[in-house]
This record gives sequence, structure tokens and C-alpha cells, in this order.
Amino acid sequence: MGTNRKGFTVSLLLTMSMLLAACGGNGNTKGTPDAGSTGEPGTGAEATAAAEPVKLEFWTIALQPTFNDYFNNLITQYEDSHPGVTVEWKDYPYDAISQRLLTSTASGKSPDVVNLNTEFASQLGSKGALLNLSEYLTDEQAKSYFEGIYNSTVFDGKAYALPWYTGTEVLFMNKKLVEKAGLDPANPPQTREELVEWARQVHEKTGAAGYAQQLVSKLFPIDGISILNEDKTAAAFNTPEAEAMITQMRDLMKEGVVLKEDADFSKQIQYFSGEQVAFQLSGPTFINFIKTSAPDVYKNTIAVPLPTGKANLRLSNSMNLVVPQKSKNPQQAVEFAAFLTNAENQTAFSKAANTLPSSKASIQDPFFTESDGSLEAEAKVASSQSLDKATDYMVGVPSAADINSALARGLQEILMNGADIKETLNKVEKEVNTIISQGS
Repeated sequence: MGTNRKGFTVSLLLTMSMLLAACGGNGNTKGTPDAGSTGEPGTGAEATAAAEPVKLEFWTIALQPTFNDYFNNLITQYEDSHPGVTVEWKDYPYDAISQRLLTSTASGKSPDVVNLNTEFASQLGSKGALLNLSEYLTDEQAKSYFEGIYNSTVFDGKAYALPWYTGTEVLFMNKKLVEKAGLDPANPPQTREELVEWARQVHEKTGAAGYAQQLVSKLFPIDGISILNEDKTAAAFNTPEAEAMITQMRDLMKEGVVLKEDADFSKQIQYFSGEQVAFQLSGPTFINFIKTSAPDVYKNTIAVPLPTGKANLRLSNSMNLVVPQKSKNPQQAVEFAAFLTNAENQTAFSKAANTLPSSKASIQDPFFTESDGSLEAEAKVASSQSLDKATDYMVGVPSAADINSALARGLQEILMNGADIKETLNKVEKEVNTIISQGS
């Protein structure tokens, strides 16, 4: 899957680069950015009072038919308040939207507003295939989003996407095991180091392990270790800090504080359900699985904000709205994207879709602050309280999947098979640099 996706992505970027070069920019009649427009119905109408009718093509990923009412209502509101502007909404499966974007752009029929994940938006933005939204947004608009999430697609001071709905992990705790270990669940660990101490005490007092985890590349940025250098031309993870992080993990596995296993999500559910571990680091989707597999454990589980690593951040996984450089209506496209992602509309979407918003004002809504005592409500509140430290860390190159796989294999070799840490990091560094030279 990674190889096919990489090949496709490279083709897409090359095609877009050729199109951009051939057309000498975006080919639009972009006017002066409207710094005063908020994108709100009513207030943005003056900014979009186009002499000619404007038709925006809006693409989303797998949101029809579940959210037809939500989007049709918003589109009607927007069209009513922006005379002359109509919106055509199209929805594609996750794996199809990239191919659609490629073919439409190549044929000169670019959409105007597109829903993309952060990894793909970052790759396209760094290649100049997306509009620099900074030229269109007010400071107030830019600051309305959580800073870390917004900055995930900012390069050289240019914002290439508006963050939309998102998600973060929380810490689920088996209250019975924690209390048996003499720990107070009302004062949960705030950092990864504190979590390790809690896990060690749980192991000493109860015999259960602290937690299980999957050996993936995200373990590096959590501790502030960049995977690639700033201009994404070489590996940057082979550092003393990485050696220290892996050494600690190896020692914790030897102690039994962390399970010695490359545990995927299903395995983590199994261990938590069987009370073989006291903690689970996961998104709220975990709840449905534990509720089904172990109802008694579910009743005894609480959710708190995820402890942070040395980087003092929490990784989020956001969807964004971008405006392709080839949009024929960039002014109206940015206004529409800003309208969809404003606080009011993000709050409404989060309530409908059970997601988290990326707009700061949204989480002031009681929906994100009040709990009825259920695990679901606790997790929602804990997640929303975590957004101030959320960021989407992405490798940001077309070969990201292959780079992530190389790092995961390296961790497995060290932690599961006993390979030397420094020798393995050197080997993986060489492999990643080869991948970059061949795939970017």
C-alpha cells in the first residue's frame, strides 16, 4: 500500500508542478486579499459581490450521505448571504479523492475547496500546489484556530490549509488497579515521566503492566525528536536524545512496566480488557471496543488528558480545507472555507459528528465542558481540554509512509529482537536518506 501510494503521490506532485510551471502561477484573476472578510454569512457578502456569477466546487471525504442535512443547510445559508455565488458539493471516498484531484487538475478543472488530511496538504503546500491562505486571512481569523493545529500546515510563514475537525488521544485508566497501587486517580500524571512512575508503581503493587504500545514513528516527535531536518532533505532522528528515548523504553520493557510487544490497537484492547495493563493511550473510539469486550472494566475506567512527552505537545489528527492554486475563484473559495471552519459551524459539526473542533471558541460550548459522568463524556471533555497542546506532526514528503515504516522496523529490531541501538539508528538513517533521495 505504501509503495503504491508513494508512486501515486509523486506522480501527483510532478503533474501539479508541471501545470504550475506551464501556467505561470495560479492563472486566476486574484484580486486584493480581503483582510476584512470573516467568511460569515452576511458579513462576507460585500467581499464576494462578483460581477459575474461564481460557482464553487467543494470536495469532501466520505461525509455523504450521513451529513447531507448539515452541509446542504450550510451551503444554502452561504449562497443566500453571498449573491451570485453557488456551491456544488461533491463527496469521495478517502482513497479516491487524491486521484480525483490529480485528474481534475491535469484537465484544467480544479475544484475550489478540498478536504485533505494534514500529511497530503503539507506535501502539496510545500510544492506550491495550494493557495497561500495567509494573504487572505485576518489575524483574528488565523488566531481563532488552535495554534499548534493551525501551524501544522504553515511553511515559511504561509498557511496552506484551514484546520477543520480533529482528534487527540486521552489517557484511560483502570481505576481499580490504580487505587490498588496506592495512586490517586483524581490527580493523574501530567507528563510521560510521571506516567512511567505510575506504571512502575502499578507493576510493583499489582503485578499488572503499566501499558502496551505500538512501535511507531510518532514516538520520536512526542519527545521532540524531529524525523527529518527542517527542509526535509535528510534524516534528523539519529541523535543522543533518540538513543536515550529508546534505551528508556527497552529498560521499561525489561522491568515489565511496559509490555514487551509491538501491540497494535486490537492487542491493546485485549490487554486492557483483561486487566493486564492499567493504562491505555488512545482516542475515544477505544470506548466502544472496551464497552463491548469487557463491560465490567468499562464501568471501572476513567479518562483524563494525555500526559505530554519532552516536546510538551499532544499529537492530533486533523482534517483540513485547502484551496488549490488552480482554483478559478480563490477569493470566494477562501471565504467559503473560512465560513465552514468558523467557530459556530465547527461546533455544530462536532455535535453532529462527535469530533473535536479546531476553533478555540468552540470548546467553550457546554457540549465540550460538561460531563454527565459517563466515560464517553469524560473522554470528550479530556480531549477538548487537550487541544491547547495539540499539533499534527507529519513527515511532509511523498515518501512519508516508507519513512515511517523504516523507523517502525528499526524500533522492532531493537526492542523485540535485541539489536544494538546505535548501529540500528545508523542503518535506519541511511535507509531513510536513500528513500528521500529516490522519492521526493
